[in-house]
Amino acid sequence: MTSHLVRLLLVGVLLAACQATAIEPPSQATTAAPTAAPIAAPTPTVRPTPTAQPSPRPTPTLPPPAAFAMNLYQDGDFVPQHTFEWCVGASLQIAHNLVESDIRSSYEDQQGLWELARDASSNSFRGANPVGWTAALNEMGLGPYELVSVPDYEDALHTAAAAIHDTERPVGLVMWRGRHAWVMSGFESMGDPAIHADFRVTGVRVLDPLFPHGSGRWGPSPEPNSLLSPEELATQFVVREPRRWSAALGTGYFLILPVAAAEADDA
Repeated sequence: MTSHLVRLLLVGVLLAACQATAIEPPSQATTAAPTAAPIAAPTPTVRPTPTAQPSPRPTPTLPPPAAFAMNLYQDGDFVPQHTFEWCVGASLQIAHNLVESDIRSSYEDQQGLWELARDASSNSFRGANPVGWTAALNEMGLGPYELVSVPDYEDALHTAAAAIHDTERPVGLVMWRGRHAWVMSGFESMGDPAIHADFRVTGVRVLDPLFPHGSGRWGPSPEPNSLLSPEELATQFVVREPRRWSAALGTGYFLILPVAAAEADDA
């Protein structure tokens, strides 16, 4: 009896323990795993597009100076002076013929041009001086021309040749210390004036209206369109010295120089 009671008590205790330790069902509200925060995409760094740097241009190499020639003269352009006084009148006719298509050569026309230059000359001892010669060229519509004095002989030749090259008009040369007029119609050089600023004149094309007479003091007149070396020209193209007439002109190698219209306007 006693053992039976003990067994009943033991069973009851075990049942109670089983009820007390029964596993409860999991809660419906399960804690969700934490969501990882999105990783922000890195902001791209904007780098400026490099500006293409132009490649340095090589300094152009000029070709070596070569022989160059230019001449305005054509057959028929030369006119002799009709008197021993009218060298300026004849030089004006020659200049016209070198520039224009028609030919001026008559005695009457040469006299009229000489008188035009004489009337525009000042203190010229009743003749035509370089001032009047220059004015007459402009009056004839062949200009603009300017009277210039260059102190150095080689510079004078360089200046005259460059003017012929740039304007395609002739240059007047004041010869025999200011006593005579020649026309320079062209030149030869070592170097093209359009490429080589330091070109060197090696020959000068000249027209002396006194041909074929020449001068006992200064030498014979070269044939029309002669090519003279600088040394040959220097025997007659010399520094002009002040004289008792036209004294205001000063000293130097005198040129009746064609200039571009823009240069004349700026002067």
